[in-house]
Amino acid sequence: MDAHQCRAAAAAADAARPGAGAECRERGQPVGEDHRKRGERGYDAGKKVKGRKRHILVDTEGLLLRVVALPADIQDRDGAMDLFLVAKPISPRLELELVWADGAYAGELEEWTQETCGWRLEIVSKRAEQRGFHVLPRRWVVERTFAWICRQRRLSKDYEELAETTEAWVYLAMIRLMLRRLAA
Repeated sequence: MDAHQCRAAAAAADAARPGAGAECRERGQPVGEDHRKRGERGYDAGKKVKGRKRHILVDTEGLLLRVVALPADIQDRDGAMDLFLVAKPISPRLELELVWADGAYAGELEEWTQETCGWRLEIVSKRAEQRGFHVLPRRWVVERTFAWICRQRRLSKDYEELAETTEAWVYLAMIRLMLRRLAA
């Protein structure tokens, strides 16, 4: 049997195996082998985000108050609840009364925030007659903060194994930004 016939026989044997051809993988690697990093990860099909999402709470200037990194498959409303529970212990010092959020946070979160944290959650949504892109009041502040954070190379992608490490790097990036502004 020549080399071509051996390859053809091996391919026929592989094709007879259940589920053959359904995946493309390296030879010699177990089927369940996963080369991704460990840690909690998820997939948000709506935003097409794989890995983690960062939920942030900022002041009116866009400076970071709190950050929580959660698997991407957790809904934004549930992520906001985790963020608010983390931020609640610091709220007496901040005298936090009003939180602005986009339409993804509408619904029962408004009542929950009032009851649990004592803050008023105001949803900033686009007008019904609006067509195309328009800057909405207060909503751009968080987006600008995300842009500041993502300028740091380490935070441009989710490289970290632990969510706590990601949160620490976000805090360090904002500390660096604030120190540069103070020194200028």
